[in-house]
Amino acid sequence: MSVLIVPDSFKGTYSAAEVARHIATGVRRAGGTAVGIPVADGGEGTFDALCAGLDAVPLEVVVLNPWGAPVTATLGLAGDTAVVELAQASGLHVPHDGDRDPLTADTYGTGQLVVEAVARGARRILVAAGGSATSDGGTGAVRAIEEAGGLQGAEIIVLSDVTTKFLDAARIFGPQKGADPATVELLAARLRAQARTFPRDPSGVPGTGAAGGFAGGMWAHFGAELVSGADFVLDALDFDRHLAGSTAVVVGEGRLDGQSMGGKIISVILGRVAAMAPHVPVFAVVGSVGEDLGQARDFFADVMVASAPEAMVRAGLEVQAALRQPAD
Repeated sequence: MSVLIVPDSFKGTYSAAEVARHIATGVRRAGGTAVGIPVADGGEGTFDALCAGLDAVPLEVVVLNPWGAPVTATLGLAGDTAVVELAQASGLHVPHDGDRDPLTADTYGTGQLVVEAVARGARRILVAAGGSATSDGGTGAVRAIEEAGGLQGAEIIVLSDVTTKFLDAARIFGPQKGADPATVELLAARLRAQARTFPRDPSGVPGTGAAGGFAGGMWAHFGAELVSGADFVLDALDFDRHLAGSTAVVVGEGRLDGQSMGGKIISVILGRVAAMAPHVPVFAVVGSVGEDLGQARDFFADVMVASAPEAMVRAGLEVQAALRQPAD
């Protein structure tokens, strides 16, 4: 039996793999056994988690960023499955020397990654949809795919942790992409117009607002499946099997707060543990704790704040001490 360590990334500071490694070091120093599996929910870290779990081969591809400048993105290939991270081509933080206009930003580069995956023989294309700079309803990606002759029978699966509907994408996500109130109205009007002209109307479909409506564009034009990024990643990484052999579970993310309990990876893990192994304690190792966490703290055996590697190692020591597990 071992401690199952399944953290998300601490955004902007430590990758999920780094966090897992540090906590596991502490568990092992205290005489325990640890299994570290970095996880994600469709946003940052999803590409790395899936590529590791699927043993995907990386392929660098030069595509266009949201404003039409070349950028190098990495595609993951595992047999007939491809892993695409929208943020690498169409993300808010991609390199760009010019104006980062949220109105002109598009997803054409993500479509180019999909096209390359199809050309390499992919039949199933997983798109992690977090971190976009765009609110184009996916029309840029649709254009790139259609210019290349379509999907050639391949399917697209969009992974996301949001349930936002297509018409709400600009209002909810536009400001964080640099859109002022007037620009948000322009983006929202454009999404409304797009919904009326798409082959299928995504307006009322939960999840179609992900990545500024990219998910809705893929759903409307190519019948893309929209799924919970958290559940998909956990299944791909065989979480349930690992849970069955675990003494405890350690989750982690940069900030644990009320939003963490609303469909993000930690809440999904808590749900699986409660359903499959309610006797297994869940510890949280996080960068900070929000005041709005409230009674959700009671779901955890302990919540430990660890914002640096040494603190993460100490947290692993404390987890093992709490379990009083003998060395293997």
